[in-house]
Amino acid sequence: MYCASSSKVKPAYFEATKQLAKSFTEAGLSVVYGGGSIGLMGQLADSMLETGGKITGIIPGFMCEQEWNHTGLSELIMTETMHERKEKMAAMADAAVALPGGCGTLEELLEVITWKQLGIYSKPIIIVNLDGYFDSLIAMLHRAIDENFMREQHREIWQVVNHPHDVIPAMEKAKIWDESVRKFAAI
Repeated sequence: MYCASSSKVKPAYFEATKQLAKSFTEAGLSVVYGGGSIGLMGQLADSMLETGGKITGIIPGFMCEQEWNHTGLSELIMTETMHERKEKMAAMADAAVALPGGCGTLEELLEVITWKQLGIYSKPIIIVNLDGYFDSLIAMLHRAIDENFMREQHREIWQVVNHPHDVIPAMEKAKIWDESVRKFAAI
């Protein structure tokens, strides 16, 4: 799960994060996320724990030194670097789900989209477009395809949903993606 560490975002984003955590717990799904204690990250962790769910945080040591980590998680894994954190998160998760966030969330989302384009990552990627937050990014991704920086098939790399209750169905309906996509990764 990729999401914001800002605590100053709209209340609707916090509420949607609570709803998503509840739906994961009800479905028996656990969450892997960046390990933070504030913003949507903190809300996600708190909501998973409050509803009896399991949540694993993966966080670089320097963030723990700043006391940015959540201290009540089911499991906390410390890494040396941000790169190691992202790699471990992708390896441990059965899907990548992005809620609204800043540069870190956007960077993580774009990296996993790139990995999927290259056949490195095969799992579903779900963009939760709350209140149209990701509209500009989605338009940019489609423009990249329209202008032949990506192939038409690459539109199937991600799914966009507008509500938390649509995340699990989108994960279940995601197209199977494997290393064979490498034959059309380049244009």
